[in-house]
Amino acid sequence: QVQLVESGGGLVQAGGSLRLSCAASGRVFSVIAMGWFRQAPGKEREFVAAHSRSTGRTVYADSVKGRFTISRDNAKNTVYLQMNSLKPEDTAVYYCAADSVVTTTPNSWGRWGQGTQVTVSS
Repeated sequence: QVQLVESGGGLVQAGGSLRLSCAASGRVFSVIAMGWFRQAPGKEREFVAAHSRSTGRTVYADSVKGRFTISRDNAKNTVYLQMNSLKPEDTAVYYCAADSVVTTTPNSWGRWGQGTQVTVSS
């Protein structure tokens, strides 16, 4: 089993920055892909960014390209999401996910964290 714990959410004004962290524990050797998704009230969970440990490949949703950066510290089994130039439409619960392959489809990811709230005020 793999456990994921997110931290770093909060309230920020538009144009501000936040950094989310997600620490993995347990069978971390099986975690190749780590990613971030978000879900706003009344909307479906959507892909934000992901990273593959085996290829170093990173993938971003078009809506966050150039503003968000995903990075990973393999020694700490932690993935980060640096969010800059935040907009009110970025407001959502952000979830960390882990699996063996990077995909943009939420249902393809097997392990999820509990989520952390990000609120961007206008």
